[in-house]
Amino acid sequence: MKIALIYPPTCDPTAPYLSLPTLTGYLRAHGVEVWPIDANVEAYSRLLCREILTVLAGRVEERWSKLKRKSALNHAEQLAGAALWEAREDARNAPGGIDDAVAVLRDRSGERFFDPPQYEAAIATVESALRLVSAAYTPLSLDFAAYRTPFSLLTVREIEEDARPERDPFHEYFQDLCARLAAERVGLVGLSVAFPGQVQPAYALAFMIRRLLPGVHVTVGGPAMTQILLRLRGAFLTRALKPFHSAVLYEGESALLELVRAVERGESPAGILEGTKTTDLGALRAPDFAGLPLDKYFSPAPVLPYDPTRGCYWGKCAFCHYGLAECGTARYRERPVEQAAGHIRLLADRYGCRLFHFSQDSLSPKTARRLAEALKSSLNPSPGGEPPVRWATDMRPEPALGPECCRILAEGGALGIALGVESAAPRVLKLIHKGLSVRDAALAVKNLAAAGIAVEVMCFTDFPTETGREALMTARFIEELRESIALFICGEFALVAGARVAQHPGEYGIRETWHVAGDEFSTTLFYEESAPSKTPADRERIDAAVDRLARSWWLHRYPWAGSLSTAHTLLWYDRYGADVFRRLAGTRRKPAEPRPGKRRLPPRRDLEQVWQRARQHEAEIWRILVTEKRTVTREAYRRLAAALPSVRIIC
Repeated sequence: MKIALIYPPTCDPTAPYLSLPTLTGYLRAHGVEVWPIDANVEAYSRLLCREILTVLAGRVEERWSKLKRKSALNHAEQLAGAALWEAREDARNAPGGIDDAVAVLRDRSGERFFDPPQYEAAIATVESALRLVSAAYTPLSLDFAAYRTPFSLLTVREIEEDARPERDPFHEYFQDLCARLAAERVGLVGLSVAFPGQVQPAYALAFMIRRLLPGVHVTVGGPAMTQILLRLRGAFLTRALKPFHSAVLYEGESALLELVRAVERGESPAGILEGTKTTDLGALRAPDFAGLPLDKYFSPAPVLPYDPTRGCYWGKCAFCHYGLAECGTARYRERPVEQAAGHIRLLADRYGCRLFHFSQDSLSPKTARRLAEALKSSLNPSPGGEPPVRWATDMRPEPALGPECCRILAEGGALGIALGVESAAPRVLKLIHKGLSVRDAALAVKNLAAAGIAVEVMCFTDFPTETGREALMTARFIEELRESIALFICGEFALVAGARVAQHPGEYGIRETWHVAGDEFSTTLFYEESAPSKTPADRERIDAAVDRLARSWWLHRYPWAGSLSTAHTLLWYDRYGADVFRRLAGTRRKPAEPRPGKRRLPPRRDLEQVWQRARQHEAEIWRILVTEKRTVTREAYRRLAAALPSVRIIC
């Protein structure tokens, strides 16, 4: 029996993700015929082209023309009008520029990809195209990190509604994919859902497969689905599994193989199939990328993922929970170092790859050092003395990252290290259970940078009870180490079910937590602190401090160069050095230029005010639903929206 493993939209299309190659390698080692399909990069390759975007531009104009002929717009129509009006510039420019933009991102010579103005223009055009797609399917909001509609993932019924052709930009691609599955006589389809942005498209594809290919067993797995399904019980779980025959939780190698064998025997396994949290990594072969379209990724050269370890050896941070265990992350395991070095050599030779991202929760300094030594001894350096392969990974900023360790890491190919600093406030670090001091983090940053390794600092603000002064300590930490930091991110804390903070909220100054009624998937956990820890003035100062910091780097949104740990960022480090994004800090982001002969559309302040008020009203509706009523349904939303005034527009 042939099986298809599918990685659905929507997520980063610049490099393959690890799940499909890992599962493919395991199943092929056991004699299973596997067809890996990166539907994410295939779907975006189809969507981001002149022909399709031209059709969508016409759709935007048609929808706008219908709206502006109305005598008055209600609240929902005002929101749609805002999206359509603001996308008119994208509709004029993106179709004509998209083919060249994609060509820049895939430029094998690298001449255009590594030219800052051309790179800027290319990613601006792609983002313009994504805005156009979103507007054509409004109220959809689509990018490479998320797939959102107002009622996304609340109920299975809402999921089915969002999968209708007029709401789903991937619908035609999914139809063609189903035809290919039928032609290949696939007997089992496994959907690997790693990120939240893939959940809705995965459901849409599963519904279509069940409808068009009723004899095919459909299973689902991956971190994002594990996070959802492990919390559900009874009727909620039954409804969540509606388009799937089965679902595999946790790590899926052995459970998926057992499922394949059962289906081959004519059995019909159903419901939750629990994988393992303790896979023996030493028994696994190297990931198998054969069959994936490595030439279609939106990058000029492959950057391949590899997992020398799984789980987190620390596993105590209070904010962390990946859905792989009830508390903390999956148990820490390592591949034998010599085996890992051999796998990397194999992958480098087989796929012509120089750059790798070690994709795991956290790599210990001791293991990283041993792996670097093994790589240095097993691979011949280039004529210029550079390591033949280079790699990046995530680490804790531990005292073990001393000068000698960092030198060995660099000599063994370390290109970039993302450090989980989290906060530079000692009290907050203690509350997080980070197990490290601010001094430890600062020394790790300095030692790695001194060895020539690009240091990325990951921080966040708004941990419960954090004060404004403590948040500014984190900003000052980044500022003081600016010359040693290649890139930084300073996000905001979000509470996730399963983390220690969610399990013991009272210890963290949280009065209560809740899921809103009507959210059958329990996707978002809300909370309220016992007492406000920041004033509005504090928040303004924090935002201003982070904005000032950002001006010292050439930053971009995920997954572009200038965002942390992405394929493009590693390619730019490799080409220009660890300080490239500081050196380019003066480069200003430019929007996609209008097509030749076309001037920019004139602004309409009156309409912009209408759209702004509509969005303010929308934010207030959701505040009432989430914090006052704590119920989110279409009917509750409609009642609040119906009370808002209609608006007459003149165009």
